[in-house]
Amino acid sequence: MIKHIVIWKLKEQPGESGNTVNAKKLKADIEALKSEIPEIKHIEVGINMSGSDQSGDVVLYSEFAELADLQIYQNHPAHQEVVAFVNEVVSERRVVDYEM
Repeated sequence: MIKHIVIWKLKEQPGESGNTVNAKKLKADIEALKSEIPEIKHIEVGINMSGSDQSGDVVLYSEFAELADLQIYQNHPAHQEVVAFVNEVVSERRVVDYEM
């Protein structure tokens, strides 16, 4: 089993709700991939609520049967559409992939 974890820090957006709107859209878009990419065994997305300067804004936790399935997910056209949005709204990204 391959675990894929990503933490994003969003770019500061003007207005009080700019980051909240982008975080909610990112969450919805990523969670929708489960119905489009059968290689995803489990996926969940969380929006940070701690408010710490050291925390990220959005986290992805996902599972794949094998590394090849993770690569299929990463190259899938539906995922690439989400990546285009991520590139617009994210200032930092951290990722960890590991096998259990």
